[in-house]
Amino acid sequence: MCIRDRLGIWVREADRPRTAHAMQARKNSMAWDARDYGRVYDLDVFNVVAVADFNLGAMENKGLNIFNSRYILADPETATDIDYDGVEGVVAHEYFHNWSGNRVTCRDWFQLSLKEGFTVFRDQNFSADMGSHAVKRIEDVRILRAAQFQEDSGPLAHPIRPESYMEISNFYTATIYNKGAEIIRMMALMLGAERFRVGSDLYFDRHDGQAATCEDFVVAMEEGGGIDLTQFRRWYEQAGTPHVRALLRHDAATGTVDLDLQQSISPTPGQPDKQPMAIPLRVALFDPATGTHHGDELLMLTEAQQNVRFEGFAAAPILSINRGFSAPVIVETNRSQDDLAFLSARDDDPFARYEAMQQLMVNVLVGAIAGQPVDDAAVVAAVRNAINDPLLDPAFVAEAIRLPSEAYLGDQMAVVDPDAIHAARESLQRRIGADLAPLWRDMHSRTKANGFSLSPAAKGARKLRNAALHYLVASGAEDGPAIAFAQFHEADNMTERQAALATLANGTSMERDAAIDIFYNRYGHDALTLDKWFQTQAFALHPDTVDQVEELGRHKAFTLSNPNRVRSLYGAFSGNQWAFHHRSGKGYQLVADCIIALDKRNPQTAARLVPPLGRWKRFDADRAALMRAQLSRILAQPGLSKDVTEQASKSLE
Repeated sequence: MCIRDRLGIWVREADRPRTAHAMQARKNSMAWDARDYGRVYDLDVFNVVAVADFNLGAMENKGLNIFNSRYILADPETATDIDYDGVEGVVAHEYFHNWSGNRVTCRDWFQLSLKEGFTVFRDQNFSADMGSHAVKRIEDVRILRAAQFQEDSGPLAHPIRPESYMEISNFYTATIYNKGAEIIRMMALMLGAERFRVGSDLYFDRHDGQAATCEDFVVAMEEGGGIDLTQFRRWYEQAGTPHVRALLRHDAATGTVDLDLQQSISPTPGQPDKQPMAIPLRVALFDPATGTHHGDELLMLTEAQQNVRFEGFAAAPILSINRGFSAPVIVETNRSQDDLAFLSARDDDPFARYEAMQQLMVNVLVGAIAGQPVDDAAVVAAVRNAINDPLLDPAFVAEAIRLPSEAYLGDQMAVVDPDAIHAARESLQRRIGADLAPLWRDMHSRTKANGFSLSPAAKGARKLRNAALHYLVASGAEDGPAIAFAQFHEADNMTERQAALATLANGTSMERDAAIDIFYNRYGHDALTLDKWFQTQAFALHPDTVDQVEELGRHKAFTLSNPNRVRSLYGAFSGNQWAFHHRSGKGYQLVADCIIALDKRNPQTAARLVPPLGRWKRFDADRAALMRAQLSRILAQPGLSKDVTEQASKSLE
């Protein structure tokens, strides 16, 4: 036990030295909640216990939180910066549940987002205050798009306040958590900080010691904030991600600008028809000559079609929209590549600047995937501008220059073509790497750390150094693998060591094989670090990843008994779009085999592996048939759990 002023963390004696970060995160979160929400802890003792074999991330039992050990144990030798951030965020999340979950709890399971969505919003803001607001927002939106947007567009789509369920463990979804947090965030934006605090105080004070509902929370926001949220309640009732089309029209003769807005939501299971949502959109109009804008304005899109007129524009402005990702929507605009290049260099909203860079890349990649002639010079120039801008936070630069994932590119297509997506992305990556090779070499050299630190500056330098290494190797430089191996060998922290391993894992060099063997021999005794070894190989963009995952499933260190180990191999693999969707269908079979075997001992974890197979409608006929066949095979198993039955049966609909 590690005691600090009646705060206890219970771990194995050997793990005690790795608890300091979790303890500090607990102290920081307690102080933050008292300051930002006026909520103080109400017991004399607060204990945490870390468990190695645990299905969940953590559980907020009052006064005795139970944690998966991956969210408690951390030191520079075994934990990456992402791991440190995860420990901090999850420790805070479970502590915040003391009020938003325990002191005020849910009346029934259908209100689950009342505590989870609100608490995710709180832990996101805490983590932003502990680090970079801009980078944290980018990370949160990336997770939302990768997990929740896909959920919203598939057979498992449901509102954040669902109407039915077969197995309650399937209720713990990205919609409940992440989209639930975005709905709270929209209310906070519409009310403003002061009125939102009044509303949250009213909610806590009114319902302390009670089992409340989502409606109770909304009513408190209405009364505390002096706002009518009648239409906004549709966010709790309707599934699906709204699509917003924004077209900007300029009339030089009158100096007026019209912003035409349209919104729509595609049909989802059980909800063929949708009503217009109340969507808060932060917008700004930039003067392309001066690089300044005419004020950041919050627009409320409440109709299916809506027009907003602006006066006093002699020249056509450039639209910055959904700044800060003010609403969880998909936005389509008529902005040109030149407009996006301008915003990627000049927008003063960090998320909008990042988004412009990403859209610039997406447009080039989608065109290349479709076989159209594309000019990727604008992307190279935008990346060069970002890495040469001395005013930008290195951590933000590393995010901005990162290419959209293959899965995200698939989401932009009516029918996903994994092979074409992979080829186009690799080609652009190689072009950026080769054209800017001297900059990557310089950046990789000058961001080398001298002693490990968790300061924002040190973490940003590591993130940017790893990005430089990735592009340097992607360029095809003959000495690329040797440089990556040197970083792997010399690193004094897991962040740089694993990044080098991941970079090597994508290729076929001798250094790759050596690094994989060295990593296993060095960390084979430590379960959490060994998970990284499995995960890195399962997520590698290597031609033989499918066969390697099959071999890893038979490895002596692999076991179905530990949920973390299962997720590190099969969970990571199913998120590797190019490998999982191998045209042979072998990837589908491997995951289905795991689900069938795992269901007999851990149906909750098995059920969470089903959704990637359920996206069969997004792929070509051959892949769709192969995925459906595996879903049918899963459902044909005798004695199948309710957890897996619900996920697989809905996925076939």
